[in-house]
Amino acid sequence: MKDVDLEVHHRVEDVGALRTDVREGLTARAKWLPSKWFYDARGSELFDRITELPEYYPTRAEREILHGAAGWIAGTTGARALVELGSGSSEKTRVLLDGLRAHGTLDTFVPMDVSESALAEAAAAITEDYPGLAVRGVVGDFTQHLGLLPGQPPRLVVFLGGTIGNFLPAQRAKFLRSVRDVLAEGEWLLLGTDLVKDPGTLVRAYDDAAGVTAEFNRNVLRVLNERLGADFEPDRFRHVAHWDAEREWIEMRLRATAEMTVRIPGADLEVRFAEGEELRTEISAKFRREGVEGELSEAGFAAQRWWTDSGGRFGVSLARAT
Repeated sequence: MKDVDLEVHHRVEDVGALRTDVREGLTARAKWLPSKWFYDARGSELFDRITELPEYYPTRAEREILHGAAGWIAGTTGARALVELGSGSSEKTRVLLDGLRAHGTLDTFVPMDVSESALAEAAAAITEDYPGLAVRGVVGDFTQHLGLLPGQPPRLVVFLGGTIGNFLPAQRAKFLRSVRDVLAEGEWLLLGTDLVKDPGTLVRAYDDAAGVTAEFNRNVLRVLNERLGADFEPDRFRHVAHWDAEREWIEMRLRATAEMTVRIPGADLEVRFAEGEELRTEISAKFRREGVEGELSEAGFAAQRWWTDSGGRFGVSLARAT
């Protein structure tokens, strides 16, 4: 593996942040945990497997859009730096890198991810495959460390995969504003959003027949065991994917199959679960075009272009900081 330029501002092993989240979420009346703690090395590997499942359409749909739109995006933005938030393996980003390199403006790629190991591997692969491109990886939490992003204007910030849907509405507004605050007027945001569709398709995407998503969901309990010394027995929790039609989001939950008490020494906590009690581990909001453009406008962006895949399942929008 080639040496890569990584700026480390946050480590997923940061037990202080995990301890705070665990204390807040597991002592709430309706228990919850932030979805970012799925993503240790095993969690990242499981999510990559999810994106290849037949039921999980968002990755394929978004890739289809990017293949068709990359040239237009490159010509419109003239971006010198491509900044990817929550980059993971950066596979879809290669479509944008190819378009921007062909246009002749791109000189820097800035992938940002909370997982240092996943980021180092992805950055090394990009460095190998795109000679002459400066790759400056940032290990950080995009809800906290956006002000640290390098790159010369004009920058194109990309937030793909429908990850914006993991925020509650107030958090989403705060996040979009924080992105706007680090951009100069005229810089760009490319946003991927999963769209509202029939509940059957949505639930299957989060509860696949092979059980990979269930294993991914339970991985958050293994993270707590490893980092906080907890004694969760993950197999005693059942994976649940629920469509909330009123809020138009999917909730992933873990349901206790028996009454139990879990000890979490690293958080100085003892947590009781009733049989059938559920722990919410993720929301994934689904969107409509008018809602996306309204939220972008509220945050200080002007929507410039909207694309969907051929099946109308996923939307990508390009917005300019105003």
